[in-house]
Amino acid sequence: MTRRAALLPAALLAAGLTLAACSGGGQDAAAKPAGGGAPKLTVSGAYMPQPVGDLAAGFLVVHNAGRGGDKLTSVTSPLSESVSIHKTVDNRMVEVTSFDVPPGGTLDLARGGNHIMLMGIAHPPKQGQRVELDLHFRKTGAIKVTVPVKAANYQPPATP
Repeated sequence: MTRRAALLPAALLAAGLTLAACSGGGQDAAAKPAGGGAPKLTVSGAYMPQPVGDLAAGFLVVHNAGRGGDKLTSVTSPLSESVSIHKTVDNRMVEVTSFDVPPGGTLDLARGGNHIMLMGIAHPPKQGQRVELDLHFRKTGAIKVTVPVKAANYQPPATP
């Protein structure tokens, strides 16, 4: 009986360790991020005011109807080899490496705020022409946008 009593705690310990090792819902499962999903991006309201020199700005709205976020990481264009993305801080442009596009949200690139900057344009486009931009996103990849060139003082209609 004493031998059996001595083996009982060891057997219980072994059974407990076996159950813990086989369990699918331990700490590792809780540490994994929940939710997620893929971004679902669309672009609207794109325009470029007619440049007066070799600099141009691009404005647009990226909508994300997906359950996962994304990041705009760069923009390219046949119009210029030097294209960057900027935010405006204290009325100054500051180049950034990316912009977040939150799940179910938008990225608004607008006058006076976040925007696309094209520098060193050899042949500035005129009002009525169109410019191609390729928006590069971390998860979605590239989205090609054809941007109309508007009057230099163009203001898009306010959205409700």
